[in-house]
Amino acid sequence: MDHREHARRWLVAWNAHDLDAILDCYAEDVDFAAPTVVRRFGRPDGRLTGRAELREHFAKGLAMAPGLRFTEVALLSGPGGYALLYRRENGNLVTDVVELDAEGRATRVRAYYAAEQP
Repeated sequence: MDHREHARRWLVAWNAHDLDAILDCYAEDVDFAAPTVVRRFGRPDGRLTGRAELREHFAKGLAMAPGLRFTEVALLSGPGGYALLYRRENGNLVTDVVELDAEGRATRVRAYYAAEQP
């Protein structure tokens, strides 16, 4: 799967609030880090490992933002992955830096926010 297709599937899944479709974009052993993990789980390094932890984190995020909507601003491709700059429904800018595995699933993700996100 190419970067554009992965980013498109990911955006469609989030905008549909379809947790299973969102998680299908990630490898089983995904390494994920975001400032929201620090706030929601009290983990200073902001890291989660595996889809089970990611499911809990994303379920909380969806519950906290019933009007959640992501709009792509830019997609930057590189070897083995991409960076997606998008705007949330609340106006916050976010960049997800994504590395893909051989099956086209996100294996390592780092999220960066312009403003604090609960």
